[in-house]
Amino acid sequence: MALWGGRFSSDTRDEVARYSESISFDKRLYRHDIDGSRAHVKMLAAAGIIPQETAEAIRAELLNIRSRIDAGDFKYDISLEDIHMHIESALIGVLGTEGARVHSGRSRNDQVALDLRLYLRDEIDLLIEGIHRFQNALVGMAAAHPRVIMPGFTHLQHAQVVLFAHHLLAYVEMLDRDAERLADCRKRVNIMPLGSGALAGSTLPLDRELVCAELGFDRVTRNSMDGVADRDFAIEFTSALAVFAMHTSRLSEDLILWCSQEFDFVELDDAFCTGSSLMPQKKNPDVCELTRGKTARVYGDLTALLTLCKGLPLTYNRDLQEDKLAIFDAADTAEQILAVYPPMIETMKLKEENMRRAANDPALMATDLAEKLVELGVPFRTAHHRVGSFVKWCKENGRLLNETTLEEMQISIPEATEEFLTLFDPDNSVAKRRLTGGTGFDPVADQLAFWQEKLK
Repeated sequence: MALWGGRFSSDTRDEVARYSESISFDKRLYRHDIDGSRAHVKMLAAAGIIPQETAEAIRAELLNIRSRIDAGDFKYDISLEDIHMHIESALIGVLGTEGARVHSGRSRNDQVALDLRLYLRDEIDLLIEGIHRFQNALVGMAAAHPRVIMPGFTHLQHAQVVLFAHHLLAYVEMLDRDAERLADCRKRVNIMPLGSGALAGSTLPLDRELVCAELGFDRVTRNSMDGVADRDFAIEFTSALAVFAMHTSRLSEDLILWCSQEFDFVELDDAFCTGSSLMPQKKNPDVCELTRGKTARVYGDLTALLTLCKGLPLTYNRDLQEDKLAIFDAADTAEQILAVYPPMIETMKLKEENMRRAANDPALMATDLAEKLVELGVPFRTAHHRVGSFVKWCKENGRLLNETTLEEMQISIPEATEEFLTLFDPDNSVAKRRLTGGTGFDPVADQLAFWQEKLK
């Protein structure tokens, strides 16, 4: 008979047991469940609800159970449903009825809410650490190639020249916001729900603040119904990972393009690519492609959580058992990305000559011509129109922008001087972009110094 089976006259059918079990996935919460139970029984003894010697015996046996699970010497049984029942049953198996005191003043509703918050707190710390490693890899690659120039793109077309380091540092900024989102989410994760009971609290004199301090939470939940029903913190966590995955998917798309024969800007190490089962010459950036695919999974996890919670009446409903599948999948996916991307970036090889060749396209400096006219007092819209007419003339006459004479340029840009003919040098174009946050050599050096110091 199940631990909750006192009012039932028959056992759960096998099909229902298989249908309703969660031990197959929530067993990963065992450490958090044990930590929560140890803090709970310490409080129960301090409040005089159970004998001190019982609390000490339970706390010691919980450590033994943890060691058994760590060692793989623990048997799971779907009839016990979840990790909470497995651990409580194991306690009772050793300590008898004294072990059953562990659940005094507690429901599985507030117990699982506690476990999930403890798990996510650890997971957030782990992910933030991984994001910092990812940032360090990008900063290291940028710092190793501080003067490499490449085309920047809008609409996937050549736009203006930029530094390769500047491009990578854009992703460092994105990742920093990802870490900030997770850190901010952690504030709402780090609230202690134990003591909420099933929904209404308890008639026992529980000391919630003692458990809160013991487990390192910032405060206790203020409303027992919200304490067991709330999954905002989990949705927020998964939302932050969805944004993170989107950023890595964008980087993946850049790398896929750069690895293509059409771009040929970089080469990923063989260890991060695969071949074709048919075409012997192929080297495919599968890690990047899988990341785009896995991003869709994380989006799906977020959608699943939002949909799961949208119609639930207060308070706890068994539907919430399904939240862990989405949470664990999103967290696991983010961990996998963070495991593979830093070494992939660190071993990536640049094809600087190809990047430079593409950056030598004089059309990339068309905006420089327009801004030079602005310096001479020409309104920008007028300058834009005149340079556009010059580009059109060059196209119609089969000439590159830097292949015209001054007289030919002056057909469209009457204000042009000899200096205009010198504006097609990518190095000069980059060097002039001295604004904070720009792609100039000095601003990018400042950005690199900032991140190297911050990420120490």
